Amino acid sequence: MISSLITFLFHINPINFKLFAVFLWIFDAVLCTLVIRKVPYTEIDWTTYMQQVSCYEQGIRNYTKIEGDTGPIVYPAGHIWFYLILSHITNHGHDIRTAQYIFGFLYLTSLLLVFRIYYMSHRLPPFVLIILCCISYRIHSIYLLRLFNDPVAMLLFYLAVNLWISHYFQIGSIFYSLAVSVKMNTLLFSPALLFILLLNTGYWNTFKTIVLSLPFLLHDPFSYLQRSFDLGRVFLFKWTVNWRFLSEEIFLDHRFHIFLLATHIILLFFAGYLWFRYFFFFIQLWFLSTLFTANLIGICVARSLHYQFYSWYFYTLPYLLFAGLPFHSDWFFKDRITSMQKCCILVGIELCWNTYPSTVISSAMLHCFHIAIFCILIHDYYNDSNLKIHKIT
Repeated sequence: MISSLITFLFHINPINFKLFAVFLWIFDAVLCTLVIRKVPYTEIDWTTYMQQVSCYEQGIRNYTKIEGDTGPIVYPAGHIWFYLILSHITNHGHDIRTAQYIFGFLYLTSLLLVFRIYYMSHRLPPFVLIILCCISYRIHSIYLLRLFNDPVAMLLFYLAVNLWISHYFQIGSIFYSLAVSVKMNTLLFSPALLFILLLNTGYWNTFKTIVLSLPFLLHDPFSYLQRSFDLGRVFLFKWTVNWRFLSEEIFLDHRFHIFLLATHIILLFFAGYLWFRYFFFFIQLWFLSTLFTANLIGICVARSLHYQFYSWYFYTLPYLLFAGLPFHSDWFFKDRITSMQKCCILVGIELCWNTYPSTVISSAMLHCFHIAIFCILIHDYYNDSNLKIHKIT
């Protein structure tokens, strides 16, 4: 019995993967329903989003004049379009329970998309699915109890990834443009994505973003670009998850921001050297790893991470940690210690994101866990048997 369970969970088998995915998805659907009904909703940005939509409905197209209680709009046009639809469905934002069920649908759809990404990779056994949908209190909270726009952008991104891995590059590029139009955090994937897409499609995907933003660009192009892609945005120190161990003075210092940007560029150059040494071979073999690593690099050197930003990379972490393991017939007995260590990294990251307010220790440990993931990725890259074979041939 135990041996059969180990075989089911820890061996790469497409049929077992599908069966377990269906079971966990149904389980999580029930869990989402219970969370929505039993756990109180928390107001953070929903009212502000509705106020921003109200400005648009009043005919305001100057982005500097679209604002709410928590400040002016700092998101691209897709954010307005999505919450405009929600405003009409939820009686201008007053029917929050309906909005929660809509976000529950977004969560479950995202989960299906991520399951398919993992399935199509052919590199992971069913047990990894448990990590994706059962361990994170924070992710359920972000989707079901906060109604942030981050999950919307990530759903569109995961849809784009599904299309890319099915070789629908042009259609995938359209959905990636839609993701960027909701929130620009998806641009963190772009360093790896740019090279891949240029090999398969032209600049057509850029045009899609321009079309979405046209009503604002025609009225005041400078204000739209300045507000929606505001790289000089000042973050509040009290909300930071990743830099609590610094003083507020350093956190707000522009020289620190320049240092982070320089570090980002250096890390991307190093990662690019690893990613594209073998061009087409490497892209086909480690397509997902390149995308997810580029995003992780950007997150690690972000000027600030807020709690909802956890959704930017939560679903990518199990792939980064476990895709390099050789899940052979006796893997559970030979490599389970390594896998337990990787599970501890995931649990540690979850604890850091669930520490509220963040502390010096939680922020420092989050960076330590990120560094550990990078070390694992470099180790997996240099020990990948397929790359070794390619080097020899």
